[in-house]
Amino acid sequence: MTHAVSRFVAVVVACALISSVAFGQGGKRKLPKAVEPPPSKLAIAMQKPPSGKHAITATPVEGLKIAKGFRVELLHTVPKETEGSWVSMCVDPKGRLIVCDQRGGLFRVTLPPLTAAGEKAAELKIEKIEVDIGEAQGLLWAFDSLYVNVNPQGKYDAGLYRVKDTDGDDRLDKVEQLRQLEGKGEHGPHAVLLAPDGKSLYVVCGNGTQLTHFSDSRVPRHWGEDHLLPRMPDGRGFMRDVLGPGGVIYRIDPDGKKWEIVANGFRNEYDAAFNRDGELFAYDADMEWDMNTPWYRPTRVNHVISGAEFGWRNGAGKWPAWYPDSFGAVVNVGPGSPTGVTFGYGAKFPAKYEEALFICDWSYGKLYAVHLTPTGATYTGVLEEFVAGTPLPLTDLVINPHDGAMYFAIGGRDTQSGLYRVTYTGAGVEASAAAEVPSADPKAAELRAVRHKLEALHRPTAGAVEKIWPYLGHEDRAIRFAARTALEHQSPVQFAFRALDEKEPTTAIYALLALVRASADCPYHRLDGGERPDKDLVGYIFEALGKIDYAKLPYERKLDLVRVYHVLFNRFGPPTAERRERAIARFDAVYPAESPALNVEIANLLVYLEAPTAAAKTMALLDEAPTQEEQIDYARALRMLKTGWTPELRKTQFEWFVKAMNYRGGNSFGLFVTNIKNDAIATLTGAEKTALQPNIDKQPEQTQPVPAVKPRPVVKEWKHEEVLALAQDGLSGRNFNRGRQMFAAANCFACHRYDNAGGAIGPDLSSLAGRFGVREIVESVMEPSKVVSDQYQAVTVVTDDGREITGRIVNLKGNTFMINTNMLDPNALEPVDRTAIESQTPAKLSMMPTGLLNTLKEDEVLDLLAYLLSRGDRNHAMFQKSGE
Repeated sequence: MTHAVSRFVAVVVACALISSVAFGQGGKRKLPKAVEPPPSKLAIAMQKPPSGKHAITATPVEGLKIAKGFRVELLHTVPKETEGSWVSMCVDPKGRLIVCDQRGGLFRVTLPPLTAAGEKAAELKIEKIEVDIGEAQGLLWAFDSLYVNVNPQGKYDAGLYRVKDTDGDDRLDKVEQLRQLEGKGEHGPHAVLLAPDGKSLYVVCGNGTQLTHFSDSRVPRHWGEDHLLPRMPDGRGFMRDVLGPGGVIYRIDPDGKKWEIVANGFRNEYDAAFNRDGELFAYDADMEWDMNTPWYRPTRVNHVISGAEFGWRNGAGKWPAWYPDSFGAVVNVGPGSPTGVTFGYGAKFPAKYEEALFICDWSYGKLYAVHLTPTGATYTGVLEEFVAGTPLPLTDLVINPHDGAMYFAIGGRDTQSGLYRVTYTGAGVEASAAAEVPSADPKAAELRAVRHKLEALHRPTAGAVEKIWPYLGHEDRAIRFAARTALEHQSPVQFAFRALDEKEPTTAIYALLALVRASADCPYHRLDGGERPDKDLVGYIFEALGKIDYAKLPYERKLDLVRVYHVLFNRFGPPTAERRERAIARFDAVYPAESPALNVEIANLLVYLEAPTAAAKTMALLDEAPTQEEQIDYARALRMLKTGWTPELRKTQFEWFVKAMNYRGGNSFGLFVTNIKNDAIATLTGAEKTALQPNIDKQPEQTQPVPAVKPRPVVKEWKHEEVLALAQDGLSGRNFNRGRQMFAAANCFACHRYDNAGGAIGPDLSSLAGRFGVREIVESVMEPSKVVSDQYQAVTVVTDDGREITGRIVNLKGNTFMINTNMLDPNALEPVDRTAIESQTPAKLSMMPTGLLNTLKEDEVLDLLAYLLSRGDRNHAMFQKSGE
């Protein structure tokens, strides 16, 4: 196995940070013996304190981890007092950089010539641009102008500005505000991009920016929260009154007069970039306060197709990636703070990297290369760490076409800022790894063309319904999404009867979803025209949904069908008594279902309908749920249920809250649990509350984190070769659900997301099988300390007052680092003053515990391996029984 592969795989099944905090109480798992390789260049560099005990410089390149064949130069340590902290930049027509201080003005940087390896770069020239504008988180040179998108920090008004040189003396001198925007802080106006056609601009705004006046929208104007049960805003109240559509990307003309919504539903996308195909990609932020809840969504790269909705909602209301009315992600990255992005076009890099999308993570100090592959009408992505450092608060990056180099800046939040240059020093670029560029789906271009045809109908268009209809049931999700979006732009009168009469199940589900969303805002709820005058529209839709044979639907369509019921009742209100009984009978008969996601959606529906069996069935699922996230999902639904409770079920419900108080998560986690409990208390009758008061008041006996999984006895100490021998002929006829249970039993969900579920501390494992085979995965499980990944390695900091702190640097402000000391508890943060650090070294222990398989039986080991290799596909051949 190559070093690069082993470095990644060593953490792919990691389930916890090995530390005295994480496992000091239970004693169930022993610490692995640390492997102590010779000191690396990284370790030696990290041991060096800053020059002069309290001197602060930009992170030295000796402390960076850099992709093989590349060179990084620190060109400039930004003096905070005079130049501030740089957060955005662009390239002007002469190859100079224009940069902006987060809390100050603009500077122009004349770059030194490229140097050979070992040579020191010449001094660069920095000039203050003498115009009264700054605090920009978006800069772009286009149409002989500098576009400045101001995200105010106190001096300037938010909005998009155009700055020009009016007298040709190579000095900008005129500032014009094109559009005032209502937004500030770190969720306000962000990047500005040039459109692929070179005739228009794209403007990126976070979810703290109010919708500006727009002349058109590719997203149907049917925004809604679409929570079937009452929404739960952020536990700490952050942006609790900010509703959908969230962050928005607009297309505008060069003069800023016409604004069109392209896509929305982002949380806080800072930047975006177009690929060669003219397709747009953005890197969206997570809400780290939600970590270890079921509604946590990791930072992710989104393919920003026309009319896309990405489902951000405040608090617990964020939409799962699989919702048919939310488009999902190309690749999930994990916790972090997304900042600048760019494609490598124009860089003198190997082809693999020239074609890559580079994305910056501010908090964890990672510059990733995302290798995108056309797949169907959209793309899939593979993440590679390109440059990393501790700390390395990346803010923005550009490719300079004048010298073929990449430039990136660090800074923000008053942290020490610096400017760096990346060049390729390996084998000749022309002879480099062109073969490593991922091969595209041969039908991808054809399918994208189909999607584009449908996207041309993302506005009211005569005759559009006939063109749209054949694609509502298409096998490609992106095409189905584009078709439904196009349909919602048309008047529901034009397609209502056709949707109600549709016989093909997938087409019917998507058409009925469009009908619900498009007609809920209409001034009528009846279908006129004489054909069906006796029933209201809701009745017709309800009857049409009832004709779809649930039992014959594939798993994904079952999820979609339940979602349509959610949106129908949310937008039109509760069903009649007769329809309520029919809906209860339909879904009670299939509950519990075959997956947690489907169970949660049906649970919400049955609780909304006050189904008599919802309490007993859902409490049983909660008791059996192997992860705290899944348990919280059931508890969140049950918090609103008033009927069907017995005294024993109620007692069990409130006993769970005592257990949940020892679960750990982000900053809002405990308050979310408290809010769920308070809502549940509000459903009690007076007599129930009196009887349950001791349970309501009960507090946990300990305050240490506890695992959600139930302890299992040791079966045997599995050996590497034993597991490989089992896997050689044993990966057929496996059990998907048991594989998932074993993933939880090994506590892997505590750290990893898989198939859009689980934690987010370690890498997302959903695409694991696309890169590694059984041998590599088994080796990483059995020998976790063989190679410790730099990507997830902790650091040990010793301060001048003798403190020693081990963990990962996860946040910065000014000279203060926040170090997470227990990765099972995202809120376990220790502040450290950077000026007081005596030494900083890589931690010696692997982040991965040993003996992960020792509580599993033979069939369980095989089911776990099949689950990991399936990419979350329960229909994979490994799970088919003989004869199927």
